[in-house]
Formats: sequence, C-alpha cells, structure tokens
Amino acid sequence: MIKGLAITPPVIGRISIGHLVQKKDKWVPEKDDAFTLTTQVQGKDGWLLHPLHAQLSETSLNNKIRSIPVKLLFNDSDLNLRAEFSAFDRQTGRPLCVGNGECAKRVSGEGIEEVACPTPERCQYAQEKDCKLYGRLNVQVEGQNDELGSFMFRTTGYNSVRTLAARLEYFAAVSNGLARFLPLQLKLRAKSTTQSYRAPVFYVDLTLRDDDTLISAVTAAHQAAQQYAEAGINIAQLEQAAKALLGNGQFEESADDMPLVLEEFYPEAEVGNEASPAQNPSTSTSNKPNQSTKSSTSKASPTIRTTTLTPRLGSSTTGESNHESKLNH
Repeated sequence: MIKGLAITPPVIGRISIGHLVQKKDKWVPEKDDAFTLTTQVQGKDGWLLHPLHAQLSETSLNNKIRSIPVKLLFNDSDLNLRAEFSAFDRQTGRPLCVGNGECAKRVSGEGIEEVACPTPERCQYAQEKDCKLYGRLNVQVEGQNDELGSFMFRTTGYNSVRTLAARLEYFAAVSNGLARFLPLQLKLRAKSTTQSYRAPVFYVDLTLRDDDTLISAVTAAHQAAQQYAEAGINIAQLEQAAKALLGNGQFEESADDMPLVLEEFYPEAEVGNEASPAQNPSTSTSNKPNQSTKSSTSKASPTIRTTTLTPRLGSSTTGESNHESKLNH
C-alpha cells in the first residue's frame, strides 16, 4: 500500500445545514434551518442534490428536512466522528497544524513535528493561523444502495461536535459496543446564545428514531449484530482496516478536498470572533443556492430563504457555550 496517504471511509454524498450565497462577487456561508443532501458533483449553481434529498423532503413538513434516518458505519465512536483543532494555509489549502487538545502535528521548514496543543484559546500560533475545531461525521442514510459507503457531515461548530461526540459515546456504552446496528436519526436542533445575539443557531444531534425506545433499539441492534456474525461479516476486522487506512497518512484531508473546505468554512470576509445576527452563518458543508430568490436588501446582495425558528425544532440538549463557532453549529 502507498504510504503517506490517509485513506478515508468512502463517501457517496454530503449532508449540510447551510449553503453559500454570492455577495459582491464572493461566495460566503449562510445559515439554514433544514438539512440538504447532495452528491459530490458541483454544477454552476452549486452542489447537485442527491436523489435521497427529494425522497426525504417529500415526507417533511414544508419540504424542510429536519431529521434524517441513519445508521453508523462503525461501532467505534472515533471512527464515526473525527474532530481536531485544525489550521490551514489559506493559499494552498494544506493543513498547517492539526491537534487534539494535547498534542499536534505541525508543518515546519524541516517537515512535520509534534508539538503541544493547548487548544486555540491558549495557543498563539492557533490565533495567528485562525485554528478552529473541525469535525467530520460519516453516517449511512436509510435508502442508500451502498452498504459500505457513507454520507459525510462536516462542521466547525462546537455545538454539533460536542453533542455528536457525547451521543456516540452514550450509544456505544448502552448497546455494549454495537452502536453500528442502532436505528438512529440525525436531528436538527436550535439554541440561542449571547454570542449569537440571541438569534437561533442550528446544530446537529444524533438520537433514536421517533418511534423507538432505548430497549427496542438495543434489542434490534443485538439481533442485527447476530445476523451479521452468522453470515460471516466481521465488523471488528472492518474497523481494524479503517483505522489502519486512516493512520496511513499525516493528515486526513487531501489537496483536492481542502480548497472546498476553505471556501466553505474559512471565507476571506470573515472577521472578528463572532458575527452579527445578519452575518452569523450556521452552516456545515455549505451549499451554493440552487434557486434564485427575491432580495430583501439590494440587487447586489441577494438573500435566500429565511431561517426562522419553527416549532418543529427540538430544544437544545447542551448548555451555553463560550466557544460558538462563527460558521456553523
């Protein structure tokens, strides 16, 4: 196997809670109050919608997808959700420093060196390079036709990362390490904070499906795991292979992926630690709008659909955070 190349779980689509809008000849992130499922293909108007997006929106109130039935790809929480503090070169998109809060890999003139990672709030290098929390969640959406493929949800939001990390650990614990077989759903939630100026910000949660109880879900998970074992499918070997492939390179993102990530999460227009309500995007893996809409300000600065909080959104499961991400939650 070729060395120095991190091989990630196969991705067949993207999940986002935001999109890009064009303002003054630049695409900037804008928050949204619904999920979007796209392919990995971009057209002139943005990412092309995945066929599953239409199926889910048809059964959703006002055609807005607020929950997605999913299963996990692995039992291991660290394989399903990979999150690090990351700083990138704004010109090339290459990672400069990636850390876990204890240690980090940093690119220097002499190669890659290991340094202490005191988190961005306490690191001068991180503040100079605008280091941020960056997470990637791989899930399988119900109805997809690839049993080893997955959809990726990218986020730089503390609310999403913290909530997803907690849920994954909880589900792994209560299922006795069989989280991969639990019937789950991604759920869009909202909360207001002082740093969002009390405007709602949206983030992603992972829960049991609406009609399931913990007992019924765990029972179904154990039955499914037994069926896999009887068929000779070895999930433990799958996870071992996935860990080895991810560890085959220094950094997960490839040179091809990073320009898109920079465009979505690190726009040039970004200034300060927090945006105003009109500027505070709540995106994850943003999507350029597929339809033009009426502008509420000027023709030069088009707006898109509103992001009002609706009664269908559940309440927050996490407390107030002093580290609200400017880009998405």
